[in-house]
Amino acid sequence: MGTVSTEDRRAVLALLAPGSELREGIERIIRSGRGALIVIGWTPQVEPLVSGGFIIDIAATAQRIAELAKMDGAIVLDAAATRVLRANVHLVPDPSIGTTETGTRHRSAERTARQTNQAIIAVSESMGVVTVYHGDTKRNLEEVSALLFRANQALSTLERYRFRLDEVSSTLSAREVEDAVTVRDVVLTLQRAEMMRRIAREVADHVLELGTEGRLIELQLDELVASVADERELVVRDYLGDRRRKLTKVLADVSRLSTDDLLDAEQVAEILAYDPDQLESPVTPRGYRLLSRIPRLPSSVVDRLVESFGSLPRILEATISELDEVEGVGESRARTIQDGLRRLAEASLLDRYV
Repeated sequence: MGTVSTEDRRAVLALLAPGSELREGIERIIRSGRGALIVIGWTPQVEPLVSGGFIIDIAATAQRIAELAKMDGAIVLDAAATRVLRANVHLVPDPSIGTTETGTRHRSAERTARQTNQAIIAVSESMGVVTVYHGDTKRNLEEVSALLFRANQALSTLERYRFRLDEVSSTLSAREVEDAVTVRDVVLTLQRAEMMRRIAREVADHVLELGTEGRLIELQLDELVASVADERELVVRDYLGDRRRKLTKVLADVSRLSTDDLLDAEQVAEILAYDPDQLESPVTPRGYRLLSRIPRLPSSVVDRLVESFGSLPRILEATISELDEVEGVGESRARTIQDGLRRLAEASLLDRYV
């Protein structure tokens, strides 16, 4: 018994998505007014709990899954749900394992899932409800229409957060140009970017569950979350107070915050190695954010520029000859950098004040 990882949970959702053979097989079982018990994965933990039945080892088509479900026993599929390995088997989990279910089929499913940490699918014969037990978790499989409704709601929320993120990011850029950034500005941008990431992950789960029905939502999601991951990383690289801390560790610490803690500016400031009582203190950007927005400027050159000049204000003030001295820049690229930064500065200030 144990906790199911996010990757394992998502993998099972993908197997059950509309358009898959397994989902179509389950739909056929429901339409025929029958129930079923399906085990995903033949593992050393599953094997001792299987009694009777027969070995079959054939391709798991929707029709075969539906036909084999006519027998009373459970069906055992491989981990990818592409082959039927056993059919008409009896599951004998440990009866001492607790269960909240009342029906025999669902009690066996929940106990087997808890004992093996595998995904067990129970289809109710009387109600046509599909329940997925995976480790200690339980989830009812929703209709496509309900999933679409929830996905569109989450997408609308994501659109609002994208608008807010663009607002605070634009404000941060303008203040970077003016060299007037405070810790609060940095924290607010990081908070919005992290909230965007979390909502996007929820929408991505809906897309995964929708399978072939979620292609349009997936396209909208990709458009909305473009550059959000980069924004999080660049904000931390620009403003991390203690450069001895690893970027991945800081981002992981932010990701682990609960929603309430994430909205607490002082906690986020502390992760960035700032005094939580000094949110209005000025901070100077290193320049990663603005430099990354210059087209066709390699990240290696960005790193060298930041290393050479140390801060964005110094990069903004640098002459063509000073930029040219940085390894990998050259006169032509130095002009591109200077012109690009000038345009970004003008655009940022225009967005803020007009």
